[in-house]
Order: sequence, then C-alpha cells, then structure tokens
Amino acid sequence: MNSLLADSVKSIDHVAIAVHDLEEAIASYERMGFSVAERIDARGSASGMISAVLVAGPVKFVLLQGTEEASQVSRFVREFGPGPQHIALAVEDCEAVCADLEARGLEFNTSLIAGPELTQRFSARCPNSGVMFEFIERREGQQGFSRDSVKSLFRELESKSLF
Repeated sequence: MNSLLADSVKSIDHVAIAVHDLEEAIASYERMGFSVAERIDARGSASGMISAVLVAGPVKFVLLQGTEEASQVSRFVREFGPGPQHIALAVEDCEAVCADLEARGLEFNTSLIAGPELTQRFSARCPNSGVMFEFIERREGQQGFSRDSVKSLFRELESKSLF
C-alpha cells in the first residue's frame, strides 16, 4: 500500500549539514561552485545557530553551526559528528502527509509549524544515522526560510530537550 508521501513528494527541498566551522565550510562549497543565497542567525531561549543556504542550480544545502555548547546543532555534532542533520522533502500537503506518516508509526519531534511562507514538520531523529526528516510545503514562489519558523522549531526542540 502506497503512503500519501509517495504520491505527494515533489523533490528534496534541501539537505541540512551540521558543520564545525561555518565560514570554512562555506569557502569549501564556494570552491565547488555553490553560492550563498541566504544567511540566518537563529536564537532560541537557550541556544542558537548560524547557517548559510548554498545553491548551485536546483541543489540546495543548508550549512549549520551551533553558537554554543547547548545548541541543538552543537549537540548533534557531539553525538553523531558533522554531516547530514536533516533531509527536507518538499510535499504538496504537509499536514496530510504528516498525519498519514504518523498513522503509519513515524514519530515526530515537532508539531506542525505554519507560517506565511511555509509549513513544516520534523520527524524524530533516526538513532542509527542521526538524520531526521523535514516535510515542507512552501507557499507559491517562496524559496527562502522564515526566521520565525526557525525560532518556532528551536522553541519546540528546547522544550523537549531534543536536538
């Protein structure tokens, strides 16, 4: 039986990669031909991260660096090492896809985070690989990231002591 995801997924929206040093990582990606499309400095109540969105054609990577030891990104790097932190799948109906996946047993770290630019939800992290999935539905013409959505994500993860 096909899941709603199989019928609704459009593409990989982006891959988020946790790094030790954001500026060093940016330089490495730029040498390959990626360019910085956006930078975000996000803070929760107890932690934060700095990030850069790098693009080359239709490919998008988001490089993440924790700003202090308590940061979710710093905790991820300590637990799993630098590397893929989450894979974002672009879907047509985030709420319906996540409800279907939850009914199939997938656990989620967040509730549905909805803003004017996008709707997203993050799965629980796979204990074997460290990767979690983000299911993201973008509004027409929206390609960037909402600082408010990132702050909502931080608040939810911090309240549950997750990373």
